[in-house]
Amino acid sequence: MILNVEHLSHGFGDRAIFDDVSFRLLKGEHIGLIGANGEGKSTFFNIITGKLMPDEGTITWAKNVRVGYLDQHAVLEKGMTIRDVLKAAFSFLYEQEEKMNHLCAQMAEADENQLEALMEEFGTIQDLLDMHDFYNIDAKIDEVARALGLLEIGLERDVTELSGGQRTKILLAKLLLEKPDILLLDEPTNYLDTVHIEWLKRYLQEYENAFILISHDIPFLNSVINLIYHMENQALTRYVGDYDKFQEVYAAKKAQLEAAYERQQQEIKNLKDFVARNKARVSTRNMAMSRQKKLDKMDLIEISKEKPKPEFHFKDARAAGKEIFHAKGLVIGYDSPLSSPIHLKMERGERLVLTGANGIGKTTLLKSILGIIPSLHGSVTLGDYLHLGYFEQEMTGAKNNTCIEEIWKEFPSMTQYEVRSALAKCGLTTKHIESQVRVLSGGEQAKVRLCKLINKETNVLLLDEPTNHLDVEAKEELKRALKAYKGSIILICHEPDFYEDWATKIIDCSNWSTRIS
Repeated sequence: MILNVEHLSHGFGDRAIFDDVSFRLLKGEHIGLIGANGEGKSTFFNIITGKLMPDEGTITWAKNVRVGYLDQHAVLEKGMTIRDVLKAAFSFLYEQEEKMNHLCAQMAEADENQLEALMEEFGTIQDLLDMHDFYNIDAKIDEVARALGLLEIGLERDVTELSGGQRTKILLAKLLLEKPDILLLDEPTNYLDTVHIEWLKRYLQEYENAFILISHDIPFLNSVINLIYHMENQALTRYVGDYDKFQEVYAAKKAQLEAAYERQQQEIKNLKDFVARNKARVSTRNMAMSRQKKLDKMDLIEISKEKPKPEFHFKDARAAGKEIFHAKGLVIGYDSPLSSPIHLKMERGERLVLTGANGIGKTTLLKSILGIIPSLHGSVTLGDYLHLGYFEQEMTGAKNNTCIEEIWKEFPSMTQYEVRSALAKCGLTTKHIESQVRVLSGGEQAKVRLCKLINKETNVLLLDEPTNHLDVEAKEELKRALKAYKGSIILICHEPDFYEDWATKIIDCSNWSTRIS
């Protein structure tokens, strides 16, 4: 056994996340950890990795287990190159090499007795380095860097110059080079493009050690796991098989429980009626008392309250002019060009999807069209009567605001009741609505940003990876809402399942990018 979690309970303020949860991880298990946004998946990772102390319960790892954690929020420091980060995966071996060099210096001055002990220690370290293939580290780094498209970016690049997706790839590459006994992967496909998702899929299919994967990308999840742990209502339930199998068993269990609940409610009603009618009569009092005892002893079946399901309805502004934008000879970038000249035109009613690897400038193109970033050359002409709605990849601004304050800031004329019901419609509970934005999960924060977008009248939506972090239910609802939207859409997305049946044009941005990665 690699990990044993017993009687885990945890909460934030008055919001309980886990209640008496137990969990075991065995060697070689490939687990998918699933559940709606805000059920506590990332919190569970933070607890088992020791970043967060649980309120109650014990977490026991097997001796000498090396844990590798791909964290959504890991920080990379300025001045570090990609190569430095990847080399850090072998820091233990570099320390051993340094120790060996130190032993060499000691040997030069040692007497005969000391020399033997020093040579023995030197030999042990040498064996350890050989066993870990220390002298082939550069080749290993190059192999994984090539597979994840890091060579094209350049291993000498400063990590703080890179896009969110490129940074995720670097952390993933470092993790895979570390070859830990267990991998903890929190939404690893969020910033990966199709080619690298395919490579990661093959890697995990062949992975000999254990891993726990949090993902809302169901085709990806299904292809790599053999066990599901479902997080719901502060509990964790184990299901053998993939996500499709889980859905089948979960639906059957839910139907059984609901039927048993209905039967019991009917029985309770009948018993209460009998007691009420017969307890006053002497001849039937004993029978009434025995039924009352049965009522008192009854184990009540509870069914969990349905979570609020998100409902997205985009507000339509008046129709835009015939042309949405026209880019002529547009060269995008910051200090240096990210593209060759782009010629791109969009007309009213079109639904464009921008695809291609991370870091090639998809987000920069969106911001250049919006005028947030000045272009290096060329021009963008925006059409008439545009009411734009922009969904950014990450939340910006003060995260100390509560959700209510965040929406109020955007729509000051709304009443508190209107703000609360707008957030509730996006699938957020009262406790979420009153929380600060910073304590919410990535998916809940995305719902707050969507709340701003759907309550604004628009006729053009520019959406940068809106499906990242969203749970399956919210993703399905967003897809439905976008299909129903009357305006024009530009979408950046790496999930073909999400857009294939409604996009009018798919543009591969690597055709004009100067930075293929």
